[in-house]
Amino acid sequence: MSQFQTIERYQPTRSTYQLLPFRFTPLDEHQYVLTNLAGEYIVLNRPSLHDLLAHRLSNVDPAYIDLRARHFLMDESAAITPTLLSLKLRTRYQRLAEFTGLHLFVVTLRCEHSCPYCQVSRRSQDTQRYDMTPEAANAALTLAFRSPSQHIKIEFQGGEPLLNFPLIQTIVLEAESRNQTLGKDLAFVIATNLALINDDILSFCRDHAILLSTSLDGPKDLHNANRPRPGGDSYERTVRGITLAREVLGHDRVSALMTTTEASLSRVHDIIDEYVAQSFNGIFLRPLSPYGFALKTRSYHAYNTERWLTFYRQGLDYIIELNRRGHDFAEYYASIILKKMFTSDDPGYVDLMSPAGIGIGAAVYNYDGSVYASDESRMLAEMGKDTFKLGHVLTHTYEDLFTSPALLDPLEESFAYSNPMCHDCAFEPYCGAEPVYHYAMHGDFVARKPESEFCRRNMETFRYLILKMENDPFAKRLFLQWANR
Repeated sequence: MSQFQTIERYQPTRSTYQLLPFRFTPLDEHQYVLTNLAGEYIVLNRPSLHDLLAHRLSNVDPAYIDLRARHFLMDESAAITPTLLSLKLRTRYQRLAEFTGLHLFVVTLRCEHSCPYCQVSRRSQDTQRYDMTPEAANAALTLAFRSPSQHIKIEFQGGEPLLNFPLIQTIVLEAESRNQTLGKDLAFVIATNLALINDDILSFCRDHAILLSTSLDGPKDLHNANRPRPGGDSYERTVRGITLAREVLGHDRVSALMTTTEASLSRVHDIIDEYVAQSFNGIFLRPLSPYGFALKTRSYHAYNTERWLTFYRQGLDYIIELNRRGHDFAEYYASIILKKMFTSDDPGYVDLMSPAGIGIGAAVYNYDGSVYASDESRMLAEMGKDTFKLGHVLTHTYEDLFTSPALLDPLEESFAYSNPMCHDCAFEPYCGAEPVYHYAMHGDFVARKPESEFCRRNMETFRYLILKMENDPFAKRLFLQWANR
């Protein structure tokens, strides 16, 4: 007659496991966030983290199961883990193989607005010498199509690009003609304040599937204060332009961006309500960048990082409550971060890329034919610092421009994974290198990370998003929706 084994025979044994590469950073006094090479994260309390690092975590502990499933550790039951982790990491960096997909054409520096936070030194609208020439535009188009990327987006900027709309028409028609042979996925965007929009422009945009991106800084009084123009009717013209463009192009063919000024900081609810009133599906709560005319007028120094973080947290909390009440509305900066947290698809947002997005994520062809590694690089040149100038469309080849030391040196030096402090930071998979920002503020591509407002702003944002998900199940469900849109 058989007998049962003693109770000790059925007790779980301590698993022998191997730690895979990961980093950890405190979330608060009691919790830590851990991230692995592929950007997956898990939150542990201090005792569980100590047990994990000391190899005494039981294989029946719920944390153990999650850590193994997300490739933070491996044991005899998961020998394939390193292969899966490397596949995720390779997928995360696959965008690099396509190289530059976004090509910005600054068709004019002229503008009829006089925004105090403008990041370029705009010129009066009757100064024709600040327009891009057809010759430079044609050469820039040749460079854009040399990109190995199958997806080419051409964005027209200024100044106010509609002041040189005939050149936009020429570029669009020529690009479409060339693409009949090349067969790339070609898209066009015009970044415009919409003050000059008319039926002829909209008809051309409709016929050639051109998207419009405009600026909307909030309700009427705030927008007009931020974006003055002759007549004081910037808001009215913007709203009228949005309405007309939607009627001709379709509702989703018009997007809007806001810029946070000192006057905006106490009015985040008003700003979001304006976007809701104008039937937008979301908003990008973004800070002012430290370049060009924005610095000359001291607009950038009007508020510090902590004030912006308060503004952002209040705005995100308000958006979550709007969704809780049944209104589908997203915050796009959070959406970009969450996509990096929960998927292997890097959305390619230039500020949050490492290697840096300069040259790789975007290239800029200025009105004078100069080529820059990013839009921020062009703005920095307005301050007399052409560190990121790659060359000129009429005198340099594609190879000259995109193997230029002005591009390759900052890419190599600023790579976050090998930088002091970034290498040890759990938020590194979600962050970016941003050498242009750090050069503008600190005079080198890396800077001292404890003094970097870019680092502080992003680290606190990542921390806030994760804590929101840990403490609010509705917010986590909502954030997962945003990540997978």
